[in-house]
Amino acid sequence: MNIIKVKDYEALSEVAANIIIEAVKSKPEISLGLATGGSPVQLYANLVKDHKENKTSYAGVSTYNLDEYIGLDPSHEQSYNTFMKNNLFNHVDINLANVHLPNGNTSDHEAEAKRFEELVANTTIDLQLLGIGTNGHIGFNEPGSSFDGKTAVVDLVQETIESNARYFEGNEDLVPTQAISMGVGTIMRAKAILLIASGKNKAEAIKWLVEGEVSEDLPASALRNHPNVTIVLDEDAASLLQ
Repeated sequence: MNIIKVKDYEALSEVAANIIIEAVKSKPEISLGLATGGSPVQLYANLVKDHKENKTSYAGVSTYNLDEYIGLDPSHEQSYNTFMKNNLFNHVDINLANVHLPNGNTSDHEAEAKRFEELVANTTIDLQLLGIGTNGHIGFNEPGSSFDGKTAVVDLVQETIESNARYFEGNEDLVPTQAISMGVGTIMRAKAILLIASGKNKAEAIKWLVEGEVSEDLPASALRNHPNVTIVLDEDAASLLQ
């Protein structure tokens, strides 16, 4: 496990973006696993800036997103489909036919989860980007999720709903209570994993991830069993590490 500590969120976003940029340059047809939420916003902005200034191409890149809310149309302003288009896809030369996200607005969510799992199982994700929840979740795999878990319909715990309410006018009642998410086992099949964390509210989860017991009570701790993990932390997120 390679841990990179930097001063702040801006530096974290730059370092992590450079890791992805170099990976894309090294393998133009790379498969990337992508994450949403607050953590990667500036990282994606840096990818867009680099694409415009340095012409790094995403024409051959395939992407697979970790998760999507259930009950939101893909065009909904808070869907992860919309998030990815607004923050990355609409601003680089990626082929949208190579972009893959779960669909949270189908008539059969279990079937959609199975479809997406089979899609990911039939490829190899070269580099998976992750954030981490304050309770140690990766994707929407909440505490207690099996380390062998596959893409599935998951229930969001209250802590996650409260955390995500800021994207829904601060109203918890507007936050979906379920999502389709890659399982921990699905995530662990990636060749390499890049996890980013910023802020003091992530410090306890990071301390457990790096120094604590490997346990399904902290889903991210599964990464300790992966052979190729890079964690980029700002000073606040790293503040409790020994």
